[in-house]
Amino acid sequence: MALKEFRPLTPTLRFKSLPAFDEITKWRPERSLLESKKKSGGRNNYGRLTSRHIGGGHKQKYRKVDFKRRKRGVPAEVIGIEYDPNRSARIALIKYADGELSYILAPNGLRVGSTVAAGDDVAPELGNALPLRAIPLGANIHNIELTPGRGGQVARSAGQQATLTNIEAGYALVKLPSGEIRRIRENCFATVGQVGNIDHMNVSSGKAGRTRWQGRRPHVRGMVMNPIDHPMGGGQGKSKGGGGRHHPVSPWGQLAKGFKTRSKHKQSDRFILERRRPKKKST
Repeated sequence: MALKEFRPLTPTLRFKSLPAFDEITKWRPERSLLESKKKSGGRNNYGRLTSRHIGGGHKQKYRKVDFKRRKRGVPAEVIGIEYDPNRSARIALIKYADGELSYILAPNGLRVGSTVAAGDDVAPELGNALPLRAIPLGANIHNIELTPGRGGQVARSAGQQATLTNIEAGYALVKLPSGEIRRIRENCFATVGQVGNIDHMNVSSGKAGRTRWQGRRPHVRGMVMNPIDHPMGGGQGKSKGGGGRHHPVSPWGQLAKGFKTRSKHKQSDRFILERRRPKKKST
């Protein structure tokens, strides 16, 4: 995927860098695979704001992406690569041999006319979904299940990939995109390849309006608020909360840096061999 750069004729265009959509081959979605998508504006069922900075944005329809790769042992032809407004990755429309249509995440390098399949005995090729035990060691994978049959949950966004490093005692050792090394059952399915749209991280919208189209409202810093509105507000001039040094916190006083929010006793801890940020060894 390439990015479009613009001549700096206006302040908006100076730093604008948008996707060129070169890989897109089909511009209208398959209607049978669409669902309506409601927007909450960050409100709960009482109408109270529970998630800030959400609201507005362009209308969107949800595309039913098959993260489970339900049809096993049936080859499918890729008939189009599409844009999906609900995710950073591209999606591929595939047609099975019996005529059924489905959406899957489009791995980098997948082309129209390619054949993909899912099953225990398919070849470990780009776009094919297999159990981890059947994938060669060192292969790049995405859309990885954590529980057999639940569907892919890990490495699904643009440019993401995990690496299968080892198989031992019924578990596969997978190095996740975060750097964490995790044990996953060897009969969990994963898809071979790296998720497409790898330049997504280099996109620069260039203006606030494009962010609003995506449904994100402005984020105001607590430091510029009044003391009644935020723990870090107030003070004479630029001060860190009421004139004295104040650690970064949320509007409700929870520390924003260094405060561990993960539960200390979590069942999934036994599957994590190495954290994404290992503790520094004291010298």
